[in-house]
Order: sequence, then C-alpha cells, then structure tokens
Amino acid sequence: MTERSLVLVKPDGVERNLIGAVLSRIETKGYRIAELRMLTPSREILEQHYAEHAGKPFFEPLVRFMGSGPVVAAVIEGDRCIEGLRTIMGPSEPTTAPAGTIRGDLGRDWGEDVQKNLVHGSDSPESAQREIGIWFG
Repeated sequence: MTERSLVLVKPDGVERNLIGAVLSRIETKGYRIAELRMLTPSREILEQHYAEHAGKPFFEPLVRFMGSGPVVAAVIEGDRCIEGLRTIMGPSEPTTAPAGTIRGDLGRDWGEDVQKNLVHGSDSPESAQREIGIWFG
C-alpha cells in the first residue's frame, strides 16, 4: 500500500552535513522524495508539530533545539514507507540503535540532549497527514 510520510533531518544532521547521507539511504531503500525543502522552523510550526507534548518537561528544550538551525523536511512516498522509514532510522537513542540504521551508523551520544538524534519520521498515516500539512501547507 502506497503511503506518504514526513521525514525531518534535524538541526544536528544538517549541521553535520548528513543531509545527503540520510536522503540517500531513503532513496536506496526504494522510496521516492515527493517534496523537499530546507527551512529554519518557526516556533509556530514547532508548537503545531509537537502539540501532543505541550506541557511535558522536554517540550521547551525540544522546541528550542528544533528551531536552533535549518531543518530539511521531506515528503516520502512508497509502499509501507512509514514502517520502513522508522526501521531504517532505528530507535531514538543513537548509542543503542543497531548498526545499519541511520541513527546507529551516523548518530552520536549527546548525553541529556536525546532529541539530537538526526531524524524524525511520522509514526502513523494519521500523523503523517497532519505533519505534512504543517510543514508543507
């Protein structure tokens, strides 16, 4: 079943010049980049994107981090791409993410800065639709 997902290369991935490495893995897997843009997200975009986490202790640090520099936003299309993308990204913690995943191969341990894990990917078709609307209008 063809799906669409939002992928974000977070500020740490952009700063470390890993945009090409991340997008290459996505394309090599056979998924298609349907839309692509680089921007430094506004607080408004980030508050919408992370609305479900408002009020949680990590919300403000996460919004600050995600607004700290450019982000690459991509709409990815392909069969079962949400599940596939989350598999190739690996678990959120780069130190324990398996080798062969984006976070396992390219991620670094930032101590308490657990949001610095290179990429974000939608976790369901519903969140993908919502997130794509936020980032691409």
